[in-house]
Amino acid sequence: MPELPEVETVVRSIRPLVGRRIVSAEFRNLRVLRGGDPDRMSARLAGCRIAGVQRYGKFIVVSLGGGGYLMMHLGMTGRLLLGGLAGKHTHAIFTLDRGTLLYDDSRQFGSIELSEDFPRRVARLGPEPLEITFDEFADALKQRRTRIKSLLLNQTFLRGLGNIYADEALFRAGIHPLALTSRIRRDRIRKLHNAIIAVLTEAIAAGGSSISDYVDAEGRKGFFQVSHRVYQRTGEPCVVCRTPIRRVIVIQRSSHFCPRCQRR
Repeated sequence: MPELPEVETVVRSIRPLVGRRIVSAEFRNLRVLRGGDPDRMSARLAGCRIAGVQRYGKFIVVSLGGGGYLMMHLGMTGRLLLGGLAGKHTHAIFTLDRGTLLYDDSRQFGSIELSEDFPRRVARLGPEPLEITFDEFADALKQRRTRIKSLLLNQTFLRGLGNIYADEALFRAGIHPLALTSRIRRDRIRKLHNAIIAVLTEAIAAGGSSISDYVDAEGRKGFFQVSHRVYQRTGEPCVVCRTPIRRVIVIQRSSHFCPRCQRR
């Protein structure tokens, strides 16, 4: 699933569309629409100007001139593509005054939603990982009583952080994914806060991680996957101590860690 760096990369690649006008919108699959009638949505969008494109966690929110929001979530295999030809997995076509924007999704786990007010699903999310201060992060963490990996994946705690970058940040901070939040010292919390920012910043600069079929809106793959130190490296030697990387399951998600560098 595209996480914060991948979604941020997509947002940056479609931000040049700000100021363009949506001539028409065609929706070919009701499964990806959230509570919307395709004909009504098409009529509502026709003639609207794109006023802004922002990322909120893993969501892409397009502000419409005169009011309203078009919100998209890429799910596991969703793509926004500038130009090109529609294919069998194209579920939405936005024809602009210059060019087109396609929404492709082979597994159809993504979503498109149109609302007049700022989407409540997005408003309920936690703070932005790249903006939260250390004190805010530490205070929020100490208020929870759970495993640290589980907390990092909770979108009401931080928005946008996912499995890949939680694993990578925990490794850099030297914290075991099953460590209890109540037992993590403040100095280690600071290391984790710094690691989250560093990992996300580096991944964005690298265009995200292309592990399966992720590409940005211009079809370019990311290359941060070559810098992964633990994620999906089960059995391979740790880049620091050469101990084989292990995998455990946390809230039904695989978590990768070094048993020597990351202790509870």
